[in-house]
Amino acid sequence: MDEDTQAPLPGHAAAERATGERAPQRWVQGWRRIMLGAGMLVYPCLTAVAVNDNVSGAALVAGYAVVGAFCLCFVLTATAMVRGRRRQVLLLLAVMSALFLAALPFAHENAFYLATVVVSFVAVLRRRHATRVTAAATLAALLVPWAVPAWHTGPGTFQALALLFTVLTTGAFAEIATTNQALVAARAEVARLASEAERNRIARDLHDLLGHSLTAITVKSRLAQRLAAKDLDQSLAEMAAVESLSRQALADVRAAVTGYRDVTLAGELARGRELLRAAGVVADLPTSTDPVATQDGELFGWVVREGLTNVVRHARADRCTVTVTGSSVEIRDDGTGADGRTGGTGGGGGTGEGSGIGKGLRGLRERVAAAGGTVEAGPLSPRGWRLLVTVPPGARHRRAPARKGTT
Repeated sequence: MDEDTQAPLPGHAAAERATGERAPQRWVQGWRRIMLGAGMLVYPCLTAVAVNDNVSGAALVAGYAVVGAFCLCFVLTATAMVRGRRRQVLLLLAVMSALFLAALPFAHENAFYLATVVVSFVAVLRRRHATRVTAAATLAALLVPWAVPAWHTGPGTFQALALLFTVLTTGAFAEIATTNQALVAARAEVARLASEAERNRIARDLHDLLGHSLTAITVKSRLAQRLAAKDLDQSLAEMAAVESLSRQALADVRAAVTGYRDVTLAGELARGRELLRAAGVVADLPTSTDPVATQDGELFGWVVREGLTNVVRHARADRCTVTVTGSSVEIRDDGTGADGRTGGTGGGGGTGEGSGIGKGLRGLRERVAAAGGTVEAGPLSPRGWRLLVTVPPGARHRRAPARKGTT
């Protein structure tokens, strides 16, 4: 079907299911369309009255037959149009045009009411040509009655005006129908994109949340095993911490799924200090987060969580330093896992697309990019790794405040 044809969009039913809204569907294909079609039958009725006024006998029967055939073609055309049968519609319109011409000897100037129906269909189906066809039909309705002396009438002013305004009304209805169809399709696309974005958010958050928590649980469990033979009380304390971390991980997962999570820079620094201690890494972490703007606290918290988790997992470091300023957060370690990190199998800023580290860094880049910042990650010389996230003050002013639970 060409671009001008007003047929139901192929994805309209799916769009309606996706949005759960039926109002546009009722407007496009429901009772309003039926009312408009039924209203158009008034014009063949007016033509039939004119046939009765102008002819009698066999001519009267012939005139009624022409009008009746026109009404039948009208119903068939409307049905074919709803079903999207373009060729059938065009064929029936050609037949209706011929019937209009056949009705002229019987109904005279009032036969142009039939032309009103035909041109209305053209205005819906061939909008690119609607203006020219409407103008030509209006002029014909106005001048033909005046040009045929046998009809004993002047210009068909009323018929011309009826044709013009009916076609304009029908064209406006077609525009509204098209707009509503596009609106339904657009709403379905928005719903699909929102669903996809939510799935990506949950996947990213689960990776970040569980990666940190499970790493801490693993480290503390190993520590508890080592302490079991030497210091039972300390071992039990570490296992109690493991239980607490497990509960916190469960709460974090629930929060991520529902979209409401509380990640703060101060909280992540506290958790990170404990995680590094359990892993035997000397932690050089700031004790204050005052320089950080409120709107950047959550983002920097995610950076610290991801960076410290990767240090414990992959760096094999002795010392880790976190530096926080008003516009940046930097994580450095002196680990020997830089080679593995560049290969994508380890490290705080690894680039391996298939590794957990690669996924974590991609998720972190997405968060930082949404805030208008940048991420730098790479090895240090002679050893170690550096992760730097910078959010310029200008970027903070340009972006809109984020809804809680989103980044």
